[in-house]
Amino acid sequence: MSIQKNLERIEERIASACEKAGRRRDEVQLVAVSKRKPASSVREAAEAGQILFGENRVQEAQGKIPDCPQHLHWHLIGHLQSNKARLAANLFRMIHSVDSEKLLHALDEHAATPLPILIQVNLSGEGSKSGCAPAEVAALIEAANACSQVEVHGLMTIPPFTPDPEKARIHFSALRTLRDELEKSTGTSLPELSMGMSNDFEIAIEEGSTFIRVGTGLFGLRS
Repeated sequence: MSIQKNLERIEERIASACEKAGRRRDEVQLVAVSKRKPASSVREAAEAGQILFGENRVQEAQGKIPDCPQHLHWHLIGHLQSNKARLAANLFRMIHSVDSEKLLHALDEHAATPLPILIQVNLSGEGSKSGCAPAEVAALIEAANACSQVEVHGLMTIPPFTPDPEKARIHFSALRTLRDELEKSTGTSLPELSMGMSNDFEIAIEEGSTFIRVGTGLFGLRS
């Protein structure tokens, strides 16, 4: 199936999930995850109307972005090391995966203009997953609020993979609850929740996601 057809099918799923949840379609943004996909696939998705793309690795994005249409928006959704902060701060419109004060300050130092970020939270405690513990998020928000360029806009999480998307709901609900608690305790507006991927984004939308990250559902399996 073509990328255009896949995009149409994903759009139908998003619209249906929004209707079920009583949400407006414009409350949810689709991040097309183009990691390990060539610039030609990005161009094909762009021709079908997709504007927002997500990359996992800074160096891959650095090589790919110049070969793609200039009007596209790029978010970093993968783990970021602080020694790549200079590159990332100037390549991406948003970083979804900030999980330490060291990284926060590195991005703040190198960002030439205001840089929206999301704090990645490891809700499951899996050692294989990046992200800070829920108890550490408030301190990161306070640190971000003291920065000159970095602006914290919300939270991100990646739940444990399960073939049954309904089992991810507890993690999505927990992130939303944590966000609501942190807005009250820190006095910081956190409108964005980045959660949900190809197999579970409908559940994520029902639980309040504002960014869903879809790769295989749009581009097919990666090599």
